[in-house]
Amino acid sequence: MLTELFAAGQRHAPVPSNAFMERLVADAERVQPRPAAAGRDFFEPLWARLTAALGGWQGFGGLATATVAGLWIGYAGLADPNALTGGLLGADDAVELLPSTDYFALAEGME
Repeated sequence: MLTELFAAGQRHAPVPSNAFMERLVADAERVQPRPAAAGRDFFEPLWARLTAALGGWQGFGGLATATVAGLWIGYAGLADPNALTGGLLGADDAVELLPSTDYFALAEGME
């Protein structure tokens, strides 16, 4: 039964009406972008161009938030790995991977 239905559907393909095609073309022409007036961007204020380049107020807000967070983390000293991971790992002892050795003095003694 399905084979017969599919064959009938292939023989009689649906054709859109002229009214539908006219509405479709009118709708497509309505939503097409229009060219901007020449010289408009040149006189646009610097603040508006900068905000548009960053993605609008959403991008500008995200950039401002990241800047303030970076300054706060840097100023508050939260970038210290021992302070961040000491409580998570439960280790109070700090391991110094690069001990305070004067490498230049060692290099001079090797010569």
